[in-house]
Amino acid sequence: MSKMFSLNGLLAIDAITCAAMGVLLMVAAGPVAALTALPASFLFWAGAVLLPIAAFMALSARLRPVPAAAAGLVVLGNIGWVIASLLLPALGFVTPNALGWIFLAAQAAVVAVLATLEAQAMQRPALAA
Repeated sequence: MSKMFSLNGLLAIDAITCAAMGVLLMVAAGPVAALTALPASFLFWAGAVLLPIAAFMALSARLRPVPAAAAGLVVLGNIGWVIASLLLPALGFVTPNALGWIFLAAQAAVVAVLATLEAQAMQRPALAA
């Protein structure tokens, strides 16, 4: 599947999903907290952190070619997000209910797939713009 999308396309998809999740978490922190037993403030600030990250991804996606440092930073950031999503509750920093665990695992899985596809795309030669 990674051959279907260029690094630029993957970064654009990542930016869109990151921004959407950021807005969702900020706007609906209360309702999401009620469903997942995750603290509303935790969700709100996680969403707030995502917005500048999404902007960086979107700007990087527009560059031809994408600088390796920018793409690498996105991949590392995504890996960090996945680890934090699973480690924070595992260590008891947040205590989600079953739906909260599903929410955390599902979004971590999506981010992990994007990180993997982006890392694979970084290994391919850039196509001429």
